[in-house]
Amino acid sequence: MSLQRYFIYLAYDGTNYHGWQVQPNGISVQECLSKALSTFLRRETEVVGAGRTDAGVHASLMVAHFDSEEPLDTDLVADKLNRLLPPDISVYKVREVVPEAHARFDAVARTYKYYVTTTKYPFQRQYRWRIFTELDYNRMNQAAQVLSEYTDFTSFSKLHTDVKTNNCRITHAEWTQEDEHTWVFTIRADRFLRNMVRAIVGTLVEVGRGKLTVDGFRRIIEQKDRCKAGTSAPGQALFLVNVEYPESIFR
Repeated sequence: MSLQRYFIYLAYDGTNYHGWQVQPNGISVQECLSKALSTFLRRETEVVGAGRTDAGVHASLMVAHFDSEEPLDTDLVADKLNRLLPPDISVYKVREVVPEAHARFDAVARTYKYYVTTTKYPFQRQYRWRIFTELDYNRMNQAAQVLSEYTDFTSFSKLHTDVKTNNCRITHAEWTQEDEHTWVFTIRADRFLRNMVRAIVGTLVEVGRGKLTVDGFRRIIEQKDRCKAGTSAPGQALFLVNVEYPESIFR
């Protein structure tokens, strides 16, 4: 019997979750999605995500795959899942893919955004990192440009993870101003290491504060030592915003 494979495109507010991945000690987005699918399909159904977001991190676009024993009406699946899922997880669409397509391994690029603010603002506080000093974003952008010259980002990886390589290709990294008080860092790469974006942001903020030079930032990358980089920025201001795939995997 051949299984049909589907991609789910979804969004979630990560505030109440211990990250994407199923955890023994707390509720995860993956667990919620798997339970909703299992209820709808009336059998245990596992979902595999395009990546693992940390506790408190959000996604305005995450992709996951699952298998079904029979063909499904994709619009109906999306509608039913939205009825079953909690208010802070929402499904945009479901698409059929070729049986060997994989949400994680077939992704060719991922994009994250990180939001920083200098003001006290009650409505976005859980989605921003509030910083109390003025930052030099020109200098932070000079340092961000350095990232594309390297592929080994051991300095920005969580220690003792199970990945085989710390190599990533960063194709875009830039700070832009969103409004008078808010700046956003957008970074796109073929893959990311655990904690990588938050470690990069934390280190770039040291550049913006004048505590680290652009050359110093370059040396941190070259030293391949997590202890030399800055502390990780808080998780609640980070969003996964896009996952890209080759068109050939879609049916």
